[in-house]
Amino acid sequence: MKIEKFQYISQESQLYNHIEGIIEACKCGVKWVQLRLKEGTFAEKLAIANQAKLICTDFNATLIINDDPALAKASNANGVHLGKNDMPIKDARIILGNNMIIGGTANTFQDIQHLCFQGVNYIGLGPFAYTSTKINLSPILGLEGYSNILNLCKSYNINIPIVAIGGITLTPIKPLLQTGIYGIAVSGLLANSNNMQIVFNQIQTLLKE
Repeated sequence: MKIEKFQYISQESQLYNHIEGIIEACKCGVKWVQLRLKEGTFAEKLAIANQAKLICTDFNATLIINDDPALAKASNANGVHLGKNDMPIKDARIILGNNMIIGGTANTFQDIQHLCFQGVNYIGLGPFAYTSTKINLSPILGLEGYSNILNLCKSYNINIPIVAIGGITLTPIKPLLQTGIYGIAVSGLLANSNNMQIVFNQIQTLLKE
């Protein structure tokens, strides 16, 4: 399955709950949604994940579940994204099989090597900058950090899709892409926008330049 160059990570904002934000994002043209639920029982999360799956199916978008392979399987999502302290990739693969997408989080080049060895389909590398959506934030990378890590990937012939994540606003998207990053993932940039369509269009323009 194609790994999209632009990914939206859901959050509760002052403007939208998870489902409202996903509907709005998909209406704008988003084709990759990560449902990031941190609170609630499994049953409560499954109800939201099932709704998200129906929406993404209607809009022909990929649905990834954050952190929880069991929830991804139960909701018939397209895959899961695992953080550094979540279940090992090999265990998630046993639960999900070979046809579902598994992404992993990296903060260093060594993380990337480890994830590639474990067989992930893509990597979320970050954080780029400070983000309030993440507790226990890993060291901030900035443009220099991305550039150094991606140069190492090039020299070691690592070609897996690597997506920049964490505190990304419109301004750094173009310089981020110049580091050789495959794509970007955002949350608040869309979820906190009064006009998601305008922001999405601006992002798409930058991604195509």
